Amino acid sequence: MLSRPGIQFFAATPPSHTNSPAFVTGFGHAPPPAMTAAPSRPDAAPAETAEAVPPAGATTSTPWADNPRYATTISRRKTRSVRVGDVWVGSDHPVVVQSMINEDTLDIEGATAGIRRLHEAGCEIVRLTVPSLAHAKAVGEIRRRLEDSYRPVPLVADVHHNGMKIALEVAQHVDKVRINPGLFVFDKPDPGRSEFSPEEFAAIGERIATTFEPLVSLLKEQDKALRIGVNHGSLAERMLFTYGDTPLGMVQSALEFIRLCDRLDFHNIVVSMKASRAPVMLAAYRMMADRMDAEGFPYPLHLGVTEAGDGDYGRIKSTAGIATLLSEGLGDTIRVSLTEAPEKEIPVCYSILQALGLRKTMVEYVACPSCGRTLFNLEEVLHRVRSATAHLTGLDIAVMGCIVNGPGEMADADYGYVGKTPGTISLYRGREEIRRVSEAEGVEALISLIREDGRWVDP
Repeated sequence: MLSRPGIQFFAATPPSHTNSPAFVTGFGHAPPPAMTAAPSRPDAAPAETAEAVPPAGATTSTPWADNPRYATTISRRKTRSVRVGDVWVGSDHPVVVQSMINEDTLDIEGATAGIRRLHEAGCEIVRLTVPSLAHAKAVGEIRRRLEDSYRPVPLVADVHHNGMKIALEVAQHVDKVRINPGLFVFDKPDPGRSEFSPEEFAAIGERIATTFEPLVSLLKEQDKALRIGVNHGSLAERMLFTYGDTPLGMVQSALEFIRLCDRLDFHNIVVSMKASRAPVMLAAYRMMADRMDAEGFPYPLHLGVTEAGDGDYGRIKSTAGIATLLSEGLGDTIRVSLTEAPEKEIPVCYSILQALGLRKTMVEYVACPSCGRTLFNLEEVLHRVRSATAHLTGLDIAVMGCIVNGPGEMADADYGYVGKTPGTISLYRGREEIRRVSEAEGVEALISLIREDGRWVDP
């Protein structure tokens, strides 16, 4: 697993001081040690006759290359497994994709249809909001309709302001309950307050424990799950006064509820630390993982950048936060929060996971950016290849514009489509050139090759 917070940097010939870690925050790296050119030796050969291999007896050992930071696969933080319906969340399972319907839960028909649309789009866990007791009761009917007309779908209920009665009702109908620690026991902020005394802080903690215990006991009895979902924008007033509007305040807010669960011997817990700014979210999740591991709480993490917006920027912003943490081994379930139809979030989730090698749910296309050497209209051909093969799963297909770099850069692909000479395409299986065809036949010949290998399925 990647080290947090220390990451080491090394010069090509490491001086002794490079064994000390450079401190890393959620906002960037400390600069690496300065690198200086090696002094020239009086007996050194001219550059054009310099030795291309180490001299006899020289060691080729590079122990610094064993740093886990340089691994080409992601080592996930070890967590316990938490069941949500028929889906398992945790490091022993694939990273789970989830989203949330935007229909009013009281609209039973609309909410049922929204859940089904999301699930058919690939969403594995679906969340819905329950702001009132009536909404909580409606979830029971929604679940029945799903089971009667479609299939059971893992459901999560979102409970917020002073939602104890709501949570106890909806827990009968869902697989997981999400609570927001900043709102679960909610007191209207006092504009005249300037601080919380230790006694006041502790007294509110006791109120939380008393209010929270019945829900934990019910979830434990029914073997259901809980998400402790902290939001940067809704920290409790006493946390803000004590720790500030900071990642530390978010972590302490979650830990208070985690410790209460631990006291009650309840461990079906998933934790989230969402913020609308990626740097805050990154810092909070890193700190949360470290603190949980230090205290013996190996709970899975639900990743997300909340209120990311829409369009390209919303997708990029979400990816900046989610993919960064996943690459560090943190995260067991993800949601991309877009101000768009919820079904549009799912392809972004799968694209993030596939780009990092965490899941393989679609064709991976390798394509060069095109240059003056390109022997065909690369953008048009890539579109045709994608249109013909996008329904397949588990394949890597490369579309390369010329023979100069194509075969080498596509070496990891299952199949390659490479410009050989003007008007001629070379088709590859792995590194092996299989046949040459005219450009007009290229896409159909590629399909035929995949079909010959038994890896084609009709759309």
